[in-house]
This record gives sequence, C-alpha cells and structure tokens, in this order.
Amino acid sequence: MTVRSGRAGVTAAVAVAAAMTVTAGAFAAPALAAPPGAGEGHRATLRAMKAALNEAAPGVTVQAKDRHGPWNAAAGTGDLARHTPRGAHDHYRIGSITKTFVATVLLQLEAEGRLDLDDTIGRWLPGVVEGNGHDGDRITVRQVLNHTSGIYDVTSDDEFRRKVFSEEFLDHRYDTWTAEQQIALAVRHEPDFAPGTDWKYSNTNYVIAGELIERITGHPYAQEIERRIIEPLGLRATSVPGTDPTLPKPSSRAYTKLSDEPDARNHDVTELNPTVAGAAGGMITDSADLNRFYAALLRGRLLPKKQLAEMKTTVPKGEDRPGQRYGLGLEPFRTTCGTVVWGHGGDIHGSASAAVATPDGKHALALDFNGPGGEREPLLDAEFCGKG
Repeated sequence: MTVRSGRAGVTAAVAVAAAMTVTAGAFAAPALAAPPGAGEGHRATLRAMKAALNEAAPGVTVQAKDRHGPWNAAAGTGDLARHTPRGAHDHYRIGSITKTFVATVLLQLEAEGRLDLDDTIGRWLPGVVEGNGHDGDRITVRQVLNHTSGIYDVTSDDEFRRKVFSEEFLDHRYDTWTAEQQIALAVRHEPDFAPGTDWKYSNTNYVIAGELIERITGHPYAQEIERRIIEPLGLRATSVPGTDPTLPKPSSRAYTKLSDEPDARNHDVTELNPTVAGAAGGMITDSADLNRFYAALLRGRLLPKKQLAEMKTTVPKGEDRPGQRYGLGLEPFRTTCGTVVWGHGGDIHGSASAAVATPDGKHALALDFNGPGGEREPLLDAEFCGKG
C-alpha cells in the first residue's frame, strides 16, 4: 500500500518528509557488498545514498543492475538499538510495489481470455462495491487498476487511520484485516468522483483487485502471484506473507513515528500483520528480486505484447501533479536528465522503497529506506544520470 508511515498528515502518494534531518555521518559507515572497484560506475548512487540518510531514514539498501552485472550496497544503520549497519541483501516490505504484481496477474488473466479490462466490477463481485454513491456496475477493471474508479481510499477513513497511523497502531499491529472489512470501510464514504472522470490514488482499488483474482481463479491472489510470478522467475526472497508479522533474514529493523508531536520518537515497527495492506501492499522481497521482476516484466517474459502495452498505457494523475502519469499498476518516472524508467514506489510502516527499470529492462534499480523520510528521487537521478 502506499500504506503511509503513520503520521496524521500522510497521503497515499509520496514519502513523508522527515521532521528533522541529520547528517549522514551520524549513522554507521556505508556497508558495501562488492569488492573495491566493483562499483566504479555507481559512485554517484553511493554518494546519493549517504546524503539521503536522516533521522527518519536511518539506513538504505540498494541493488543496481546493468550491463556490468549487479551492484549491491547499503549505507547507514539497520538496527538503532544495536548500532549495526544496514544490510546490502536485506529483505523488506515493499508496500505499493505489490500493485505491479497484482496488476500483472490480472493482465495474464485477460491474455488467457478469462476477463476483459472493460468488464465491470459488478459482474465479478456483485454487491461488493455498493453504497453511498459507489456502484460497481459503473466501474471497470481498468479503472480500478489505473486509479480512475473514484472509489474512496480506505486509508483515509478515520477509524482506519486511528488504528493504523497513530500511536494506537502499537496495540493493533497484529490485528488481521480482511478485504471485506476494508472495502466496507471505504464504501461507507461517498466516491471521490464519478468513474473515469478523474484520477486519485486509492488503495481500496487493489484490495478489490485481489478479490477479483480470487473470484476469477478460485484461488487467493497470493497463490496466483506465487504460481505465476514468484516460482517461474525464481524469486527466492519474495513472499506474500499472509498474516505472518515477521521479516525473513537477513533484514534490518524498520522505524517510524506515529505522531506529529515535536517530541514524537521513532518506534520499531518491524513486526506487523501484513493484512493491513493486503493486495494493495503486503508483499516482502529484496532488491535483487525486484530488479529481476521488473526486468522480466518489461522484456515481455510475463505478459504478451498487447497486455504489456495496456499496462503501459497511462492516464494523467491530475492537475495537482502536472506531467505525472499512471498505467495499470506501473508508472513512468522521468529523471532530471530525461531518461524515462518504469516501475513503482512503495510505502508501509518503516519502509520507503522504489524499483524501476529502463524500458528494455537492461538497467534496473531497487532500493529501500528503513524509515519514511528517505528521498528516493535523488537516487534515481544518481543511478540513471550520474548525478549526486
């Protein structure tokens, strides 16, 4: 999900800015998982990694992959209590990057003739998206996947926010959230707009997408992701963890503040029940697997040309985000030097991640901060433009 990291003013779009910034020298020295000289082409990326560290983003882990092969690196602190460094091969929660996996499964189902992107939600999930102006018979699968459905975002609901994004989260971190429960919370609010008339990021869309996969296949979305993507690509670090609150090893601790108060402290939020994000953002992986996934996707290993083209057909994000566009669980990012890469960002408690690749899949970057305050754009510019 771009389940935000717990502050009262968070939104479902970009990372929360750090309340206070400290120098990179306040954290552990960079940990490099490459021999000296192996990262000569990634000097700017390493500088950007160290510069991005702050109180709200104590550590960062990265893999870049290009024609010279993979380059793994980490900087900063992985465990504030033990003062140990961030690991270059850490597992982490990927938040809304999960959406690309979910959209890929639905597009595979379209390629198999088992649904049409212009089918209505009401056809497959009758009576599920109804109430207070929501009408599943007027909303298409395509509109769910590109966030033009108008369906209210469950993460904006007051009850959800109180239990998930405030100090109350510490009492609810192991709660199980069902898709039905989240959809019901969303549709008790009015839609944001009529279907197809505007754009707004809504995690509810992908909770519904997960339900669509189960209705069409007869299997939970997690099982279909494992069968169709994880196993064929050999993504050994990738999982859809269900209700398991732990992170596999190796991993670092995850931190966030759950209050906007000036004296708010960082909480260790490493453990949580991933159903709080579900099909909108509950997956776990590492940077190497993310690079393998996006390279395979963009090279056409997971989707036929028609479906990949549909995935990359974008709509504008709205007047408040000029120039920004979104496809079907995939979006383009234009660096400051003009290079366009495709991928997705993800935010969930204690994790701010991103994974992108060039259209030919030959140059990829995946990264994660173990806190919400890491600025990801400078790392993209550093890797793809040599700036930083």
